[in-house]
Amino acid sequence: MLRLRAIYPCSWRVFQFRTCSCKPLISQMIKCTDEEQVFDLIKKNKATFSEKQVECAFNILWQFQQQRTSFLKNVDCIRDYPHFLTLHNLATSQIEFMDDDTLVNVLYFIQQCAPEAHDLLVEALVIESWRRLERFDINVLSKFSSCLANQLLYYSPLMGKIADIVHRNLETIDDLRLKSTILLMSEELTSQQALAVMSAMEEMESRNSHLIKKIASILHKHLDDYKPFELLKITQTLTFLHFQSKELFVKLRELLLRYLKISVIPSEIAILVYALSILPSSNLCEVEISQIEAVLPQCDLNDLNGFATSVLRWIHYDRKYLDSTTGKQLKLLQKLDHYGLQRLRNSNSLNLLWKELKSLKGDWFTESLLEETVATLLRLMDEINSKNVAEIASFISRTNYLNTLLLDRIASVVVQQIEKIHPFEILGIILPFSALNYDPPQNDEFFRICIQHLNSYLTHSMNLYKENHPRNQYSCEETVLPQCPPLLSPFPTLLSPKGGLEPPMLVFLGFSLAALGYFPEDLLKAIFNIKFLSKMDSQLELLCSSLNRRVQFRLMELNRAVCLECPEYQIPWFHDRFCQQQYNKDIGSMNGAQKQIYKMLAEVLGGTNCVKASVLTPYYHRIDFECVLDKKKKPLPYGSHNITLGKLPEMHWESNTQITGSRLPPGAERIALQFLDSRAFCRNIPHLKGKSAMKKRHLEILGYHIIQIPHFEWNSMALSTKEARMDYLRERIFGEGKS
Repeated sequence: MLRLRAIYPCSWRVFQFRTCSCKPLISQMIKCTDEEQVFDLIKKNKATFSEKQVECAFNILWQFQQQRTSFLKNVDCIRDYPHFLTLHNLATSQIEFMDDDTLVNVLYFIQQCAPEAHDLLVEALVIESWRRLERFDINVLSKFSSCLANQLLYYSPLMGKIADIVHRNLETIDDLRLKSTILLMSEELTSQQALAVMSAMEEMESRNSHLIKKIASILHKHLDDYKPFELLKITQTLTFLHFQSKELFVKLRELLLRYLKISVIPSEIAILVYALSILPSSNLCEVEISQIEAVLPQCDLNDLNGFATSVLRWIHYDRKYLDSTTGKQLKLLQKLDHYGLQRLRNSNSLNLLWKELKSLKGDWFTESLLEETVATLLRLMDEINSKNVAEIASFISRTNYLNTLLLDRIASVVVQQIEKIHPFEILGIILPFSALNYDPPQNDEFFRICIQHLNSYLTHSMNLYKENHPRNQYSCEETVLPQCPPLLSPFPTLLSPKGGLEPPMLVFLGFSLAALGYFPEDLLKAIFNIKFLSKMDSQLELLCSSLNRRVQFRLMELNRAVCLECPEYQIPWFHDRFCQQQYNKDIGSMNGAQKQIYKMLAEVLGGTNCVKASVLTPYYHRIDFECVLDKKKKPLPYGSHNITLGKLPEMHWESNTQITGSRLPPGAERIALQFLDSRAFCRNIPHLKGKSAMKKRHLEILGYHIIQIPHFEWNSMALSTKEARMDYLRERIFGEGKS
């Protein structure tokens, strides 16, 4: 990833130089007798205002407020001063130059002076503080935690992170204010606070075993006070955090069973059963199974899915230990299939059905209900309109099920009703076409309209980056993607407060279009822009680790696609280091089919020195096997440069940008053989998905002749013998028949 922090040392040198010249103005502000004089100085000196002068200005304004009796009236008065916005903008532009103490002081003062008017500045200050959190000394950390408390952010992951830092340094902390602000080291934590802190620790993937144990003990003490859905959350979180306590889990099981015996609400019963299935060594007796069966006719698809997920978990556990209750659970699973299918077949409203479908996932839905779900969507597809088209499209992309009639209907609705569709929904609409590698009949018009609809918002987004990066600094805004949990950020806004498209969303959008072979120049030049990348860089640290990795990989894949497919845009490749780090972490090994193919290829080609395994190409595409044929289709040996199986593949070409054919003997051809497992194809038909199709295009651009070996061919009855497979490889490589 592009990191701009290399400029930090220079920034600090600038800061140190400027501090020397700011004292005269600070002295003038200290002598001011009212707000008007302060704002007059701001007006006259705004071109040279430093971060220390910003801190001083807020401090003095706060002191004036403390001297007033009509506090609220005077706060309104301060906000109404024309040059208060000037001070706000100066503070925003100076954030990077502020030292830790100044940063938190400005946050504290603006909270006191204008707690509601300029929340974007508060947001930016909190985000910058979060980035520096580990280096804060304990006094700054104390003041920062007080600021968070003032904003009622007790339950954010940020407060959980502070708790973790406090615990690690507990013996050296004597600041009682800090300890009392976050409550985590005392028995004063309420049941809801303990639950919220534990949830925050889950969000930040905490592995502080002592702190987890401390919070778990408080949860245990309050266990009787929690409702069923809260008991489920506790069970899930403790399991995720790898917490083990026989006593606590026994108490949890007792409470869940107690609720289960008296509950008559299907959704609540589903929650209780799901929680029980997560607990170790937990199962249901015949009475409890009968209770579940009794409510099945009243259950919606969400409830049925919850029951099925629980039953499948028990069946897996029972098979492992040969438990005798598996037969009863299989019968229950059959009943769940029956009621799920009936619910779909009786559906007569797409909008009502969507409320049940939108959160469905898991093995049971995929194996038992997916076919019928697609049939139901087809039956109701006339109800797809501008209001639900993006949601239905996103759902289809998650299923990996290609139905061209449904996708054609989605494209038609978009073309006809584009003005009624919000630009932020374009990504969800494009996803199934990209993921499933499908172009609708009116594909050129469809994608042209989608891209045009984004243009005005794209321009607006890039203008925001310019506004917020007056000196190539990090943006003063933060957001998370719409599908992220709200606790990923202390400010859980879905989109930019000013209406712009956020960097991660634009990266996903650019990649989705690239997978289809569409490369809108305006979008790409907006993404591969230093201001855009610096904004995204700052946001990545505040996303959960899984989403952070997804965004980074998508940016790399988009960068690779643009370099290979649109060299005329002259966008540089800057992911060498990132890719090297990833492949150092993930060497991987060949699966059974790949080992079979490797041994047979060695025989077909004349030895192991004529085939390379796990090859990395320029731009870091991984190839299962590579060989080179001369102009007479005779294999050429690699000599001593072959790699040992299981080792990190080497980049055996000199340059990432060099065309491969230029280093081959005249007339020779480089062959890439790829074994394609089920993940490369749509779920229902052997149609190559978007990423696999894009990889094939890229390898061809690099000069390869591609031979794809689909799993359904390699494992077919026709290739059930070694001789048949050897002939298959010969025919694919040399165009020969049987030997």
